[in-house]
Parts: sequence; structure tokens; C-alpha cells
Amino acid sequence: WRHSGPPIFDKVNKLFEEGRTKEWPKGSIEETVQNAVKSWEMELSHKTSLNDFKTINPEKFKLIVNGRKGLSREESLQLGSYNALLNNSMEETFKSSHDAFRSAFPRGFAWELISVYSGPPMVAYKFKHWGYFEGPFQGHAPTGEMVEFLWDWDYEDVEIYYHPAELFAGLFKGPVLTPIAETQQNKSADASTSHYCPFSE
Repeated sequence: WRHSGPPIFDKVNKLFEEGRTKEWPKGSIEETVQNAVKSWEMELSHKTSLNDFKTINPEKFKLIVNGRKGLSREESLQLGSYNALLNNSMEETFKSSHDAFRSAFPRGFAWELISVYSGPPMVAYKFKHWGYFEGPFQGHAPTGEMVEFLWDWDYEDVEIYYHPAELFAGLFKGPVLTPIAETQQNKSADASTSHYCPFSE
């Protein structure tokens, strides 16, 4: 485990239950896909050894975002889920990217399956991510507003298509913080965000 033990999801589970729009029947393809993706995100964020992953086929796995060159399982694990998914000009390490998002979303960033377009062997589906911007992000003060965006995902090689602006528009909405105010915001957020995955239920 990356943080010396399994993650705790109490805060994001509460956020998920309060904001979910669907409740899938037990054993349905929708429930199976939702659980599989949440497990994959948890593994990518919290496990350090690819041998411990249960959600991917190590021989075939590739993470493809918005049609870019696919990342191998090793590259995805090294970059971390945020850097692998965003692949933008912000220079972030695995740790700094996770710290930035955990600070911005102290209650987590919930994930819900909206619909499945096609079933196995190639699963295509739509999902949403949401959370409340309650901590600083990249020098911008929190607004307290919900940040939400929808993605379409083909789950053969893990191909993701989304609009990054839907996420960052909400995060850059707050006024620019002075360095002192940002430090105080980060200390406050750090106290409530240790050892949980903001994405997974």
C-alpha cells in the first residue's frame, strides 16, 4: 500500500450516496462496471506493486486518454491516476498531483456510472465525477461550489474521452490566493484528507 495501509473511503462514500443518481440492480452489468472501475482507480492510486492489481490484464493493459498514445501499466502507475488522465502542462509528480486534488476536494471526488452503451467484451459507458471545491487549487481559493463533469469510457484498453475544461473551469474560478493564505488553506485541508482516495467509493 502506498500509505502503509488500505485507503479509507468514508467521506467520499457519503458524498457518493448523497449525490448519486442511479442505483443499479445487484449483479447487473452496470453494477459490475461501476465496481470494477472504482476498484481500478483505487488500485492505481493506492497500490505500489503491479503484481497486487486485480483489475487489469497485465499483458494487454493500456490507458488511452482523448486518443493520445496509450500508456502501459508501468507508465500509468508511475505517473499516478491524475497525471495519467489529465496529461497537461502542469508539472506535477504523483504525490503533488494527488495532494493538489485531495486539498481541493477534502470530501473526495465521487464517481458514478451513468449508462452502459455496450457490454463485454468491449464495454463502453458514460460516467460522472463530482466533488465540492472546498480547498485551494493551484493558487486559487475554494468557491464551495460543486465541480462536476461527464466522461465517456471504452474499457477495452481503457480509452477515455472527456473535456478537461469542465474540471479546471470550476477549480480556477476562485480568486487567486496570496502565498500566506494558500499555505493556511493547505494546512487546514491536509488535516482532513489523509489516506483516502477522492475518486473511489
